[in-house]
Amino acid sequence: MTLTPFTPAPRAFVPGAPLPGPRPLVAPAPPLPTQADISREIAARSAAAERDRAAGAPVPAHPARDYTPYRSSTPRHPQRPPVEIDHLADPEAVELTGPAFGVTDVTDLDADLTRQHPGEPLGERITVTGRVLDRTGRPVRGQLVEIWQANASGRYAHQRDQHPAPLDPNFTGVGRCLTDDQGRYTFTTIRPGAYPWRNHDNAWRPAHIHFSLFGTAFTQRLITQMYFPGDPLFPYDPILQSVTDPAARARLVAAYDHELSRPERTLGYRWDIVLDGPSATWTEEGH
Repeated sequence: MTLTPFTPAPRAFVPGAPLPGPRPLVAPAPPLPTQADISREIAARSAAAERDRAAGAPVPAHPARDYTPYRSSTPRHPQRPPVEIDHLADPEAVELTGPAFGVTDVTDLDADLTRQHPGEPLGERITVTGRVLDRTGRPVRGQLVEIWQANASGRYAHQRDQHPAPLDPNFTGVGRCLTDDQGRYTFTTIRPGAYPWRNHDNAWRPAHIHFSLFGTAFTQRLITQMYFPGDPLFPYDPILQSVTDPAARARLVAAYDHELSRPERTLGYRWDIVLDGPSATWTEEGH
């Protein structure tokens, strides 16, 4: 049997039918702003905040949700006021009881991110500890504190993180603990690395650890970030710089404490978290 090449039949012309036009051109993506562009925007927002403070305006309690140097905050932040739920008419529509965690639910292994796998993770081991306090300085006991972070190479163990840095099979980067009677939490982990992100051209995030805290209900969850002292990337990072009050921004930076270091094991950092009041630790959501 002889095979003949297949030739598609020509398209039939239908009188009165519109002729196929050219394919629409796809507009090229606009170029990313440069670091110089972002730095100018940061400086302008900081100068405006300084003028407001000098005029006696109150210090904002949370970063602006439309902080334009942080590009993705502008299109994705809520544009409408929250919808109030009548919890008396519909008690199932809102949580009326707080999260309860017993001593068997959270173990010591959860708080040591260096012991969660068979091998030793790569990087500088650190101890991060501090107290969770209310506005009067009273300890917040039994508070669930969760952390997540990149590894020493600046990569998260997450499928969406495609940064071409090595993953560490012995480091997942997540932990949790409960505060004790003094409101104290303690984690043993690896100092995270800086990593690039696509907010603008040559954008790099300073090393940081994400913190999550629950209040008396799951709907009261607060999320923030802890930074390390002396990081040269601070001035270039629009997320950190969205905290326009210098004193509040400084409260996001941990302090090195040699007394917390463990011989031949870890270096120590202290970072207290104040949940409300004028000395509150800034969080990512303003509720």
